[in-house]
This record gives sequence, structure tokens and C-alpha cells, in this order.
Amino acid sequence: MIPRRAVLAGAACLGAVRPAMALPIPAGNRLGFDIVRKGSKIGTHTLTFQPDAHRLTVEIAADIVIALGPIVLFRYRHRATERWEDGRVVALDATTNDDGEMFHVRMRWEDGLPVVEANGAPRYVAPANATPATHWNRAMLDGPFVNTQDGKLLRPSVAPLGVTTALPHCPLPASGFALRGDCVLDTWYDAEPRWVGLRFQGRDGTEIRYELA
Repeated sequence: MIPRRAVLAGAACLGAVRPAMALPIPAGNRLGFDIVRKGSKIGTHTLTFQPDAHRLTVEIAADIVIALGPIVLFRYRHRATERWEDGRVVALDATTNDDGEMFHVRMRWEDGLPVVEANGAPRYVAPANATPATHWNRAMLDGPFVNTQDGKLLRPSVAPLGVTTALPHCPLPASGFALRGDCVLDTWYDAEPRWVGLRFQGRDGTEIRYELA
């Protein structure tokens, strides 16, 4: 049996001010991934983009179920909403059911800085360049991240992995980045730059991959 939170330990790490038009909104206003473990699909992760002039709303949904026949061994459900204005994230609301354990995260700008609140953690003021750790905006690699599951501020190191053409369902070359420290995972972006892949290990050592759907 997979230990509690084994699967999403890396993904939870699983979100600079830029002009609104520079935000990498994908074609069709949607980005979707299959979550794969040991060659089998165990869940999905989808992002829906709603641009409106200088504003942008991003709805995020991640669902995982691991079962042995009819017996569910692990279940995960994550929902988040980001709101952007003029290229800057101004609000985040996220709710997670991690196999029965509930988490809530809220971020709002107050007096020019983002303030983060989460159940079970002290309220704090994040740096002005902090962004939600939701991966779709490659600019998040330039600053600290707010973990959208537990609200913690993460400052991992980021190193390039080079360019690959081997990602599933990704026809274009993709640049990879290795995040180490507060979280350990590898993530990829194509030239748009669109988020096109993710890889990490669960606490049981199993490799989990995000593949474009």
C-alpha cells in the first residue's frame, strides 16, 4: 500500500510581474495532463484559462485514485483558482482533500504584498514576486513559490536540464529544469513557453509523471 501522501508529495511543489499579454495562455485556453505511475494512468490534472482584457482567471483541478480492484487505496482531490491582473497574481484560493485530510489556502494582496493564510499554519506576508506553485507560468522559476496545498513558501534551487524531444505527446523541443531543496522535481516547457511535462518521486520511491493529454 502506498503511504499517506506518497503520490502527491512532489506534485504539491506542484502556480515577477509581467505584462498580461506575456502570460503563456495555451491555445484553446486549456492545458491537460494524465498522471502516470508504473505505466498506468492514475489521475488527471487540468487547467482552464479565462482571459478577460487585462484580467485572467485560471481554474485548476487535480484528481488521483489508486485502487486494488474495487478497493480504493489512495484518493486525492485538489481544486484551485488563481486571479491575475495586469500580469500579476492578485488572488489564490485552493482546497485539497489528501486522502481524507483537508487543506485550505488563501492568498490576497494587502498594502502591496501577498498575504497567505492556510489552516494549521501561521498567516504570513510573502515576497512581492511570490507566485502560486502551479507550474503553468514559467516565470515562477524566477522567484519563491507558494505551495497551493499547505500554503508554505518554497525556495528551491533551479538548474537547467537541457532540451529534449522525447516527452510524450509533445511535438516540440522542450527545455527541462531541475528543482531541488524545498521540493524535488523536474519540469519542462516548450518554446511558447507552455508547460509540457513533470516528473517526481513519491515517498515510496515510485516515479510519477505528467504527460500531455
